[in-house]
Amino acid sequence: MTDAAIRISDLVFRWPRQGSACLDIPRFVVAAGERVFLHGPSGSGKSTLLGLLGGVATPETGHIELLERDLTQMGGHARDQFRADHIGFLFQQFNLLPWLSALDNVLLPCTFSRRRKQRAGPSPRKAAANLLAELDLNPDLWRKPAGELSVGQQQRVAAARALIGRPEILIADEPTSALDAERQQIFIDLLLAEAATVGAALVFVSHDRRLAAHFDRTVALDEINTAAQKVAA
Repeated sequence: MTDAAIRISDLVFRWPRQGSACLDIPRFVVAAGERVFLHGPSGSGKSTLLGLLGGVATPETGHIELLERDLTQMGGHARDQFRADHIGFLFQQFNLLPWLSALDNVLLPCTFSRRRKQRAGPSPRKAAANLLAELDLNPDLWRKPAGELSVGQQQRVAAARALIGRPEILIADEPTSALDAERQQIFIDLLLAEAATVGAALVFVSHDRRLAAHFDRTVALDEINTAAQKVAA
């Protein structure tokens, strides 16, 4: 784990019309294949940081290098394509297309990324079905519109979508919040196994500190975010 999958340097981010920065991170590195558990109180900027890592937002200053590519030097279209090719993103609100079936939602990354489609194997549809089965989603639900599924079922579909095509970086924002204890363990086991299989780096955000034991390193956001330290002082 010598190569960095994620390298942040001198990052500053503030929301429009916000006087002070909400994120000021001099340095944060995640090695290739490393599994990092990130925690912090509500409103501390965890989701904002994940959005920056995913290229959904851009910092005021600083650099975000993923797989040795600097997101801050890319235009919007290039960031979108990089995310589609290399990042499996589990959004807190799932971001499923409600009119598409569960199976077709899982296949979306293969639609937007030729690279993910190739890495999914000779049959992406079979790979999607295998992921849904491993996540304990009943096959009777695979062809139902995602909008008709329960919150927990939608969360598993979103997880399968993030994992398909074996992305090198996995970013998860509170991905187990709607799962019961048994399915939570199934999800964690699958996520870690898939990450290990391809050597993917994983940044996992959760309020549930009990999950931290599954990860290589635990990071409190306020330990790396000097903006939070200034507020506390």
